[in-house]
Amino acid sequence: MSTTDEQRAPAPPPPPRSGGSSPVGSGPQRVSTGAYGSRGTSSSSDRPRLVERPPEPVAPAPVRLAGPRRVRLSVARIAPWSVMKLGFLLAVAFGIMSVVATAIVWQVLDSMAVFDRINTLLLEIGNQQLLGLMEFAKFDRVMSMSTIVSVANVVLLTALATLGAFLYNIVAALVGGIHLTLTDD
Repeated sequence: MSTTDEQRAPAPPPPPRSGGSSPVGSGPQRVSTGAYGSRGTSSSSDRPRLVERPPEPVAPAPVRLAGPRRVRLSVARIAPWSVMKLGFLLAVAFGIMSVVATAIVWQVLDSMAVFDRINTLLLEIGNQQLLGLMEFAKFDRVMSMSTIVSVANVVLLTALATLGAFLYNIVAALVGGIHLTLTDD
């Protein structure tokens, strides 16, 4: 029984070379055509023959312009929940920083004897009502007041940051938001 060209399966691709895929334009490659030639006729020898393959298409390399690449973006919407979380954490950090700074400033003023000098000045003036003000300059009262102010700032800054995000979203819907130009260095 003889086989015709329609019944014959196409020849399998040649095995890859040890270096991987062949580079573009590497020249002719050996392809086996079997017992029959490319036209279905018997060839005089059964050895493989050289067949020229067209070079594989290569995507063009991207053109790199001189200088950094620039992209123009716009901030269209800000998530209020993320602004509230970030505002809260930053307000807490600012509150801790202000309480610590108050303690440091009070210690420096006390080591320089500023409070004692103010107390002696008030005694020289002879006003007993002003001497009661020095009770508020004690360390525990100053730290209590600083902590109360810091807690109030945490609440206010968190609320104002969230309100600002809502207002930005409303305004950005009307005018398109803030436009940014980013560069790739």
